[in-house]
Amino acid sequence: MSDPQTTDPQNAPADAEATPHETLDPLADAQAELANLKAQNADLADQYLRAQADVQNARRRADDEITKARKFAVESFADSLLPVLDSLEAGLAIPNATLEQIREGSEATLRQLKSALERNKVTEINPSAGTKFDPHHHQAISVVPAEQEANTVVTVLQKGYLIAERVMRPALVTVTAPK
Repeated sequence: MSDPQTTDPQNAPADAEATPHETLDPLADAQAELANLKAQNADLADQYLRAQADVQNARRRADDEITKARKFAVESFADSLLPVLDSLEAGLAIPNATLEQIREGSEATLRQLKSALERNKVTEINPSAGTKFDPHHHQAISVVPAEQEANTVVTVLQKGYLIAERVMRPALVTVTAPK
């Protein structure tokens, strides 16, 4: 008995029918795929170059901002100090100032200076007597015998200063000796 599918052309399998894609030349298929891949490659290369340019531009802008920040970092601080300078100059411009006027002017100028420092996050380190010695904020100049607890501040010889929680200058202090 013969296979009905092979002997009858009407009963031929559906996959035996040629599709338009299968009739193309394999070389033409490969060339079309190559052209498609080349186009994708060109598109990806373009995207890569644009991304690289964006990164370089962002880096350049960041470098410019850092340079400007460094260059003009003291601008607001200097702006805060200008009224202090004006007050000092005005005080010195008075030819026959009395001792009381000089003292009042100096106190007003000192208040202006402290205000300018506070606006720029410069705070003083001025520990009171009996405060525990802190080597991060204090510098012991001498050790003296005292009735206080050991290793505490007796006197402040010179105030210290912080700028935004960073020690600019430690307070110079004398501390109690261990008993």
